[in-house]
Amino acid sequence: MNEPSVFTKIIGGDIPSYKIYEDSKTLAFLDINPVAEGHVLVVPKTQVEFVWDLTDEDYQALMATVKKVAVRLRTVIAKPFVGEMVVGTDVPHAHVHIIAFTKVTEMKRVLGEPGAPADAASLRAVAEKLYFL
Repeated sequence: MNEPSVFTKIIGGDIPSYKIYEDSKTLAFLDINPVAEGHVLVVPKTQVEFVWDLTDEDYQALMATVKKVAVRLRTVIAKPFVGEMVVGTDVPHAHVHIIAFTKVTEMKRVLGEPGAPADAASLRAVAEKLYFL
């Protein structure tokens, strides 16, 4: 990969985001086209196209962050289920989608079209609810 991905630009602060968690190896932020309230993307700070291209250490760090964010999302958004999905086709940078939902039919929507763009105030409010270190 020669070009920095949009996620690498977010990690570097070149593109603004609604961060909810960050450590030395990962970053979690709100999807700007959410399919549900609190739709989060977790990315490794190392730019690789697919999760299996990560070192074992970086993969474990990514999944540890996914777990932390999923637990937080389920608690704060107060939905009975949290799904995670690794697709890797939209952006050439490994990432995991985390989405809280109430019914299985809501999660099926994820496989369809992206949600409508959310306004900045809504994203900010959700990011503030979910933010933790």
